[in-house]
Amino acid sequence: MPALSMETNDPLIVGVDLGGTNIEAAVVRGGTVLASKKKKTKAKRGVDTVLDRIAETVTKAIDRLDGDASAIEALCIGAPGAVDPQTGVVLSAPNLDWHEVPLGEALHERLDMPVMVSNDVNIGVVGEHVYGAGKGALHMVGIFVGSGIGGGVVIDGTLHSGWRGAAGEIGHMVVKPHGRVCGCGREGCVEAYASKTAMEKIIREEQARGRATEVFDIMDAKGKEKLTSSVIEAALDAEDPLMEEAMQQAQYYLGLLTANLVNVLDPEVVVYGGGVVERLGAPFLEPIARTARAHYLQRRGAEDIRIVPAALGDDAGPVGAAVLAQRRMQAAIGS
Repeated sequence: MPALSMETNDPLIVGVDLGGTNIEAAVVRGGTVLASKKKKTKAKRGVDTVLDRIAETVTKAIDRLDGDASAIEALCIGAPGAVDPQTGVVLSAPNLDWHEVPLGEALHERLDMPVMVSNDVNIGVVGEHVYGAGKGALHMVGIFVGSGIGGGVVIDGTLHSGWRGAAGEIGHMVVKPHGRVCGCGREGCVEAYASKTAMEKIIREEQARGRATEVFDIMDAKGKEKLTSSVIEAALDAEDPLMEEAMQQAQYYLGLLTANLVNVLDPEVVVYGGGVVERLGAPFLEPIARTARAHYLQRRGAEDIRIVPAALGDDAGPVGAAVLAQRRMQAAIGS
């Protein structure tokens, strides 16, 4: 592995993507991942265990560069839930069963370096905007399809956080009034139709009504307890009728979501990421784009709005975290 150096003006930053399943830490400079390390999150073991595992993952990522932590200027971590970026507190992270966890302070104590905290999807959107599929765009929307539906909005080249820091809850835009109940408790959210969680629930309901499906046999064969992207792909390859119906419904509502966002925000590009998109690729987006374009209000230039898959994969989170950290450091210097 290369040794740590300061040959460019860009700082060395550790970006961390904290998920319900995995932790990824990467040492990043100028959008380039120099070294990385992954660990399982193991959230069921409690907050302290997860915090220790984050610190271990960060330390091992730095060790892979044969360097010491003093060369790192900051750490920025994206957490899967509502966060207060000013205090570094994770207000609520359902996938981790966290409430009011002082993530920034806890990691600072363990690693003795400046720590910044943001939302995990927001950092992924920033990574794709600066170095990925949205590079060069002034206005961009990011939509991430996984166990839930997450997203973020870039306006005039800057991540839009909103008055309360709550902007970007794209998964909870209502696409069907009085529709299916979402995990948030409201009715008709796009997440209640287009997430992996929702598709599995829909297929189970149809199976309970007597319809045949191979989806759960595929899950058993793969040793999966939940509907994963690989199971979705295998079920679609097998032309499973319930999987095909659930997917078509998901794509339809994602198309409506996309059209609504385009009509309100008029972005140059809509970037789709997340595990489902990574697994299924561009063909997954074609029905979404058709539905979206059919519902655009402004027809002029409609074909020029790009709807594209994300480009950075797992690196979007750490790279975006590094970008946010560098911006915050520059803002602090300038203030």
